[in-house]
Amino acid sequence: MRLLLVEDDPIIGDGIRRGLRQDGFAVDWVQVAEEAELALANEVYDLLLLDLGLPGKSGLEYLRELRQRNDTVPVVILTALDAVAERIAGLDAGADDYLGKPFDLDELTARIRAVLRRRQGRAAPLLVHGALRLNPATHETFWQGEAIVLSGREFRLLEALLERPGAVLSRSQLEERLYGWGDEVESNTVEVYVHKLRKKLGPDMIRTVRGVGYLLGGES
Repeated sequence: MRLLLVEDDPIIGDGIRRGLRQDGFAVDWVQVAEEAELALANEVYDLLLLDLGLPGKSGLEYLRELRQRNDTVPVVILTALDAVAERIAGLDAGADDYLGKPFDLDELTARIRAVLRRRQGRAAPLLVHGALRLNPATHETFWQGEAIVLSGREFRLLEALLERPGAVLSRSQLEERLYGWGDEVESNTVEVYVHKLRKKLGPDMIRTVRGVGYLLGGES
């Protein structure tokens, strides 16, 4: 999953980005609403993490602008402004969830997963495709009833395909899920991870659509 973090405090922002990256998310970080606007105009994000107390344009003002132009990117507010009235204002402005600072990083990742499940129309936390089962909360993978070990990027690539069964994802779409700004991306990165996954799951689980991208195969 690729996230955009909007947080002006350098210590908090760096800590959140590091923690989420360790938990398997690709995270881009900006510090003001105007930078977030530019990032959203040029990249596709699964979710926006938004501080309210931003310099210049506030996070709440920016959120209202997003929703007024019908931008549906999921938004989780992260803020020290945690009074009941402020939580109500944030949710009424279009936030999908609201988390007061300080917070536990494990709770944040659980809320991110819950928001994305709701947006995808899923109630169950597991992603299932035939004999393949992924648990995004624990990063566990089961194939034909047996646990298998995947690297962080193998897991994220497979998760991206499982979230959209039947859809063909291009190499650039998959790269966006695997890497944030500043990460070095080799030209054959996706092909390498697809090859590794086929060795663990069988050659038919991930199909190549020549000239287009990849999609899940096997039994659904």
